[in-house]
Amino acid sequence: MAGDATITQAASPRPEAQPVSQFGVNEVRLGARLWCIVLSLLGLALWLTPVIWKKVERFNTGPDYRLPYDLSKDYWLYQRRLKKDVSRSKVLLLGDSVVWGEYVLPDGTLSHFLNAEAGTRDRFVNGGLNGLFPLAQQGLIKHYAGAVARQKVLLQCNVLWMTSPKADLSTDKEEQFNHSTLVPQFFPRIPCYRASANDRLSAEIANHVDFIAWVAHVQIAYFDQKSIPNWTLQDDGNEPPRYPNAYKNPLSRITLQVPTAPANDPLRGPLSPRHKPWTSSGQGQTRFDWVSLDASLQWRAFQQVVRILKQRGNDVFVLVGPFNQHMIAEDNLPAFRSLNRGIIKWLESNQVPLIAPDPLPTELYADASHPLTDGYKQLAHELAQDRNFQAWLTR
Repeated sequence: MAGDATITQAASPRPEAQPVSQFGVNEVRLGARLWCIVLSLLGLALWLTPVIWKKVERFNTGPDYRLPYDLSKDYWLYQRRLKKDVSRSKVLLLGDSVVWGEYVLPDGTLSHFLNAEAGTRDRFVNGGLNGLFPLAQQGLIKHYAGAVARQKVLLQCNVLWMTSPKADLSTDKEEQFNHSTLVPQFFPRIPCYRASANDRLSAEIANHVDFIAWVAHVQIAYFDQKSIPNWTLQDDGNEPPRYPNAYKNPLSRITLQVPTAPANDPLRGPLSPRHKPWTSSGQGQTRFDWVSLDASLQWRAFQQVVRILKQRGNDVFVLVGPFNQHMIAEDNLPAFRSLNRGIIKWLESNQVPLIAPDPLPTELYADASHPLTDGYKQLAHELAQDRNFQAWLTR
């Protein structure tokens, strides 16, 4: 028996040492070649998605089109609109809500009446954007208006943005303002802009990456300017709150049709309660805390906008105004006139043709800078009759 036990022990195989895996339980590891393939496929997908989207999403513009108010921050769509509607045979109007038409319908804007004066329907294109200002316009032109090259551009200069350090964004007090992702994020420094370094870097990247701008377009156009998770968790504002989107399919929101503005906008047009002379509210004249041209961030940005447009071979004509001088207090008018002369002097010294029309009748203004429908009609007529403007159009 002892011999049998000895034989049994000798016959038992000894366990072999198992090789130690460097990556634990992972069975698939990508080498350098496979990682290059994966990254290439990912980059291709990021590049192709916005390109394909433009092919399948319906985007109707036509005469008198302007970017809807709710899509004012959809810069990807703005870029797409320019590529779609701008050509060398047309005149592009660039500016803020004065060009866009804050108080009027699309057929009450400056571009509409300029087309009427010229006997055309679509020669003058409304490229205004609601809530824009020169510091943001500089970023808009730089990053999203590459299609604007070697053509005629009617650029509006609104002195509204120099009526105070707050409007100029040069105040030291923190301020919230529209289109903050378009302004220079790091240089020049904007004193009232207190975004974090992460927000600034994200904005800078978004302005250079088409895919990120496309993501913003989807959020703005289809999800009430929210990310899909935030849209899903949006409450109805009641107590206790309800979450109407919690069980909805987000894909059902994507109609592949760019939203349009309401045909009868309750906030704009002659039938709107906002479409009325500024004097009807009982508001009196105002003293503005004008910012000098030498110290103005907005004026410096406007100069840069002119330079960028000209560097791209555009033929630029500047409309200075139309500011509501009737609203300015008498003792405040000399400062305004000095500012206006400085703007005109700089434009003339840089060979930029311009018009600085006389103020419209007081009843044709809705506020400090926005005309009413008849105000745009009269302004377009004055422009069409101006010799410098006529020469610029025909040269």
